[in-house]
Amino acid sequence: MTEVAAKPASDSAPATNTRFLPHTSHWGFFSARWQDGELEVRPHSDDPDPNRIIENFPGALRHRARIAQPMVRRGWLERGPGPDVRRGRDEFVPLSWNAALDLLGAELTRVRDRHGAGSVFGGSYGWSSAGRFHHAQSQVHRFLNIAMGGYVRSVNTYSSGASSVLVPHILGDYEELVKRNVTWEQIAEHSEIVVAFGGMALKNSMVAGGSISKHIERGAMARAHARGCQFVHVSPLRADLPEEAGAQWISSIPGTDTALMLALVHTLVSEGLHDRNFLDRYTVGWSIFERYVLGETDGQPKNAAWAAAITGVTADTITALARRLHGRRALIVVSHSLQRAEHGEQPVWMGAVLAAALGQIGLPGGGYGYALGAIAYYGRRNNAVPMPTLSQGRNPIPEFIPVARIADMLLNPGGSYRYNGKTKTYPDIRMVYWAGGNPFHHHQDINRLRRAFAQVDTVVVHELGWTATARHADFVLPATMTLEREDIGGSSNDPLLVPMHPVATPYGEARDDYAIFADLAERLGAREAFTEGRTVRQWLEHLYERTRKALAEMDLPAPSFDAFWAGDGLILPQQPDDGGQLRHFRDNPEGQPLPTPSGKIEIFSETIASFQEPDCPGHPTWLTPVTAPGPSTPLILVANQPTTRLHSQLDFGGHSTGAKHRGREVARMHPDDAVARGIADGDIIRLFNARGACLAGVRITDNIRRGVIQLPTGAWYDPVDPEEEAPLCVHGNPNVLTRDVGTSALAQGCTGQLTTVEVERFDGNLPPIQAYDPPVVSKAGESEHSAK
Repeated sequence: MTEVAAKPASDSAPATNTRFLPHTSHWGFFSARWQDGELEVRPHSDDPDPNRIIENFPGALRHRARIAQPMVRRGWLERGPGPDVRRGRDEFVPLSWNAALDLLGAELTRVRDRHGAGSVFGGSYGWSSAGRFHHAQSQVHRFLNIAMGGYVRSVNTYSSGASSVLVPHILGDYEELVKRNVTWEQIAEHSEIVVAFGGMALKNSMVAGGSISKHIERGAMARAHARGCQFVHVSPLRADLPEEAGAQWISSIPGTDTALMLALVHTLVSEGLHDRNFLDRYTVGWSIFERYVLGETDGQPKNAAWAAAITGVTADTITALARRLHGRRALIVVSHSLQRAEHGEQPVWMGAVLAAALGQIGLPGGGYGYALGAIAYYGRRNNAVPMPTLSQGRNPIPEFIPVARIADMLLNPGGSYRYNGKTKTYPDIRMVYWAGGNPFHHHQDINRLRRAFAQVDTVVVHELGWTATARHADFVLPATMTLEREDIGGSSNDPLLVPMHPVATPYGEARDDYAIFADLAERLGAREAFTEGRTVRQWLEHLYERTRKALAEMDLPAPSFDAFWAGDGLILPQQPDDGGQLRHFRDNPEGQPLPTPSGKIEIFSETIASFQEPDCPGHPTWLTPVTAPGPSTPLILVANQPTTRLHSQLDFGGHSTGAKHRGREVARMHPDDAVARGIADGDIIRLFNARGACLAGVRITDNIRRGVIQLPTGAWYDPVDPEEEAPLCVHGNPNVLTRDVGTSALAQGCTGQLTTVEVERFDGNLPPIQAYDPPVVSKAGESEHSAK
């Protein structure tokens, strides 16, 4: 990979570093230096397939989108806390740090004393920083627990909201399933056929929380293919599996994978190809499910002809695939993307049932590799020593929400909802405190989210750039970028632990989250409790000691912190590739049962059935989605993850902006769909439905199924007229189009992967992109508020 350089867009230039200093990101380890007015980055020398997202750093470091000083929204300054529809449309007033923190400290005290800690929502999302200490989620939650007495939290993730609730009912521990199960080494050596529902896209597996020293997925699939392993790729998008896999592409209608898997099982059963001994010994509920598959309970056999009409895959293709699976070391993979849709629990559950019917669960390179390829640390071995980890303290507030229900909570305080068999109540939130993450990227129906953010008294955001979330805040506190601070980088599923040296001085007046929270904690009388009297360097040494001590106890090299800090990284030991819980269960089902109610794989769950949720019955079921193509919205939109950035991070970086077309995100559609609408490659198109509309560039390709259009997430929300109820996003954020509803009453997961739209060529005057421009900053009143 070539090195990337960019000149700063600010007068605050970093110091010169003649040596490349080690650093890391969620996209991979790298090193960087600032020399002769340019930032240079280069990937880790041992990485066989480095991720080019690191190329976003040079252009982003001193970009105009960076936030240079504390800002407070004018309306909040003039009228004080309270609901305000001007959020996202208002001017900002710059303040000194002391003035801003004095105001915020007083507001935190007011909210805590008048409404209680349970009126604060501690928003964050785990992708904020790869560092073990400067992890914004850990910092904000530690601050709220110690200085505020707790907060309302969110649980689960946008990526796996449905599966992380379902899996404990049917297979046991979720982390065991995804992190200690089938590895890439096993696939390269043992798998004979891999069926990937939703694919295993390298753009996803190139990213992991914490760090990655070696991107191995492409190489593992290439070795498996060379050995004779057959890959079958079931997806509407050909690019969801790399060319190195040599896969057969089965182009299916999005959201129909459950029906296809049911038909595969029907073929296995009707032809006597299922593993009855495995089902009898290791599962419960097969007989109930079998009656459903055969049509004895509802009069509809789930055969290949039935599934063909739903999935768009021919009956012959389905039966042929079922027969190929029989008698081979078969691995069934279900991607995260399938459960980010209506009834998202069903394909996850059905994938496990298909693997069980084949009798492959627990075998090396066989069975069920849920979400393999969805993220880099899935399919890898765990480290054998603990990682440096900052304690978040104890949260005494019991209330929580599923993370994808943020807008529901803010719009319906006191309202009830179902979650995992219980009826819960949304809390009355007065303050949203967000550090790390951009909900105006990853949440659905952004126009609805705008209305939700208008309901609370105060919104506080720590950010390095002017995201839409920052624009909708009352207090905007500028945070440093990872290259501007020191930390320790590492992941519990990667053996390399590295010192993260600062390469640049902080932009403008930006501060570390830790420094911001320490000063706020002082205003709330909790500085000593929050900092424990430690500087950043002292915290790093304190956190590192846990790992060093564990290495010493194993009689392995355990360098002092000073030696570690002066080096380029430390290799940690890893656990054996033993297949984890599912392998142990297969070897000894009575002695090592699964942590499910029955101790076995639950094909039928008495627990889930007892919840009596119509949208998630007691066994995998085909449930017709509410959102389906129709006359006004005939195309299915796939809003998947981008290739050139992680979610919306550093969207203004050079690698991300270089992939846009005329400044806009690029959608992909089939030639037949384009011709029918008079659209040509390179046109600007308008995607729209009842919820909103956005503009995008378009690429015409036959690597996508007819009737499907794909637009990745992550383009910063850029409304052309924010005064409108549902303004046009001119930049291409698909979440102005997606529905903000839960997967089911069981999990309430995110459904943002799929929706329906219509598309037309945009022939009007093309609005400029303003997503990266700072908002209007008013100087009036600055001296008055700075003096307070």
